[in-house]
Amino acid sequence: MKKTVFVISFSLALFGAEYLSAQGDYPKDAQPGKCYAKCMIPDQYEDVVQRIEIKPATQRVEIVPAKYETIVERIEIKPATSRIEIIPAQFETRMERIEVKPATKRYEVVPAKYEIRAERVEKVAASKKIVEVPAEYETVTERVMLSPATTKWVKRRGDVQCLSANPDDCIVWCLVDVPAQYQTVTKTRQVQGASAREVQIPAEYGTIMKSFVVEPATVVEIPVPAEYKTITKTVMVEPAKTVEVPVPAEYKEVSKTVMVSPPNSYVVEIPAEYKTVTTRKLVKEGGFSEWREVICGSNLTLPKIREIQNALKLRGYDPGPSDNVLGPMTKSALVNFQKDNNLPVGQLDIETLKALGVSEK
Repeated sequence: MKKTVFVISFSLALFGAEYLSAQGDYPKDAQPGKCYAKCMIPDQYEDVVQRIEIKPATQRVEIVPAKYETIVERIEIKPATSRIEIIPAQFETRMERIEVKPATKRYEVVPAKYEIRAERVEKVAASKKIVEVPAEYETVTERVMLSPATTKWVKRRGDVQCLSANPDDCIVWCLVDVPAQYQTVTKTRQVQGASAREVQIPAEYGTIMKSFVVEPATVVEIPVPAEYKTITKTVMVEPAKTVEVPVPAEYKEVSKTVMVSPPNSYVVEIPAEYKTVTTRKLVKEGGFSEWREVICGSNLTLPKIREIQNALKLRGYDPGPSDNVLGPMTKSALVNFQKDNNLPVGQLDIETLKALGVSEK
């Protein structure tokens, strides 16, 4: 099925020029100096991995026996009691400070403070005046476009990059630049028109000396501290009292065996067993591609053909001898490489060059 579609793609190229003119089917967003062609895209597949159950999940019951341990227990052999004790009163000698004359206060007048300062005063007020500014001119040279740049399509037959045995089976259209035409003229133009500007005339100042009050006169209050003397006396710190003193209980330690956890049972889950099966699924049917960029004939040099042959050999495809000739073996190897890598088939397009690691220039 794929061989039949591949032959049809080359047959359609025979009437490419008439089809382009009738349908207006040109490459979109084409760039000058690049070439474009339609190719065959093979079917695309992907591997689908499925996980299949080969043994269902089950359960088993396991018994956990009871656990015991030996502990040491503390047993009271004589209960706690108490006894009464008398604590005598406690005294100490202290030094006490007593006031013999209370505190008072007096008032004093603090005179004002002055200082001489220089003060800046305005003698002549600021003003402004109007100044005329003349117009400015310059001579400039301009490049005037007589006709704009354009592009035109050029049809080329029998491109050597065609992978068909008959080069007339492939037609490539190239977009070529037509440069713009210019003329240089000289003229005088005004850079800036005549105007008037306002000039500020600053004010004039002088300095005079003045006396200023730094701190006004005040009245301050001065405290007069009280007078004290120290006396010695004996005082009771703590009165006599009785206290109850506890007598702790007496204990002894005995050993005994106790059950820490009772016997138990639990269910163990046994997981299901699976195996992985891989199947191949068609994800996209092939067919004729949209316009693709292809290498132009002027760029398919002898060193470029040799670089393509070497890249095919590195990837396990036999292009025949590295003879710088795009012969039948090299074209067959390119087609096999395009099919194996889901690339458009039938032209030496830029996508195939990138997959081979070969530059387009």
